[in-house]
Amino acid sequence: MSDGWRMTSGMVSGRMTGMDPELEVFIPLFPRADLTDPVAERLKFADLAASVPAPDIAGMEVEDRVVPADPDVPVRIYRPHEAQGAIVWLHGGGFVMGNLDTEHPWAGRVADGSGAVVISVGYRLAPEHRFPAALDDAYAVLTWTAEHAAELGIDPERIAVGGHSAGAGIAAAMALRARDEQGPAIRFQLLHQPGLDDRQDTWSARNFTDTPWLNREKLATSWRHYLGSAPATPYAAPARAEDLSGLPPAYIATAEFDPNRDEEIGYALRLLQAGVQVELHQWPGTFHGSQAILSAEVSQRQIAELGAALRRALAG
Repeated sequence: MSDGWRMTSGMVSGRMTGMDPELEVFIPLFPRADLTDPVAERLKFADLAASVPAPDIAGMEVEDRVVPADPDVPVRIYRPHEAQGAIVWLHGGGFVMGNLDTEHPWAGRVADGSGAVVISVGYRLAPEHRFPAALDDAYAVLTWTAEHAAELGIDPERIAVGGHSAGAGIAAAMALRARDEQGPAIRFQLLHQPGLDDRQDTWSARNFTDTPWLNREKLATSWRHYLGSAPATPYAAPARAEDLSGLPPAYIATAEFDPNRDEEIGYALRLLQAGVQVELHQWPGTFHGSQAILSAEVSQRQIAELGAALRRALAG
């Protein structure tokens, strides 16, 4: 481990204090992605995703479709039997990496765990397509989902938005935009380790400078790719929104050793103060993206809780 990690998170006899031991043994195997070469990092990201055990999709239909938009947006729809609600789901990857295939292990698990239709979105990636391209793609899919609820066999009053990491940040922005534009009704936000703030001025952002998988340099590069030279708006970085009232209830999951941790907790508190119902789950001993290590018991609980939270929110 680098000196940055030693100085900022505490070590005892060369060992990280507080890290879940089942996760810690995998840290040396994680690639040191820095996002300076997006094309190369996308290939590495795809290789990592391909190594994840496949989800159990035996009890559902899986269909690739294209949502008409400008440009059209590819989606993969996971439809469990007797599903009533749905979630428009956005993959992680720092706005730069990821697609329908890399998200398959997680979208399939969310569908299996929740019993909801999962509409996984293949949004455009930065830096080739900067903000607001990804948000526009996601919002087009949300609108399409609401307008085609009958065709999709879902209740239009039970549509959620959610995702991992950068995708969760885009989902939070979708909720803001839908509120502001009187767009489709959103029942719930399922935000797993969301990227919400480009400013990196929280305690965790300033102190977790060399944490596993996501570090300060990688985070800064991600935002540069996404924003370019344009200033951030609340639709790009939802933590910048001054008014959080009138937003859908949210489940927000954070990782202990994550530069984004405190902006996520702060967003949850601000939602509560604005009168929005929030369930906040801080996972001790974890780091950003560590839920991908499925052999760890804490990762299994994280994935199961995402499905359970969505099931609860869309029930009744």
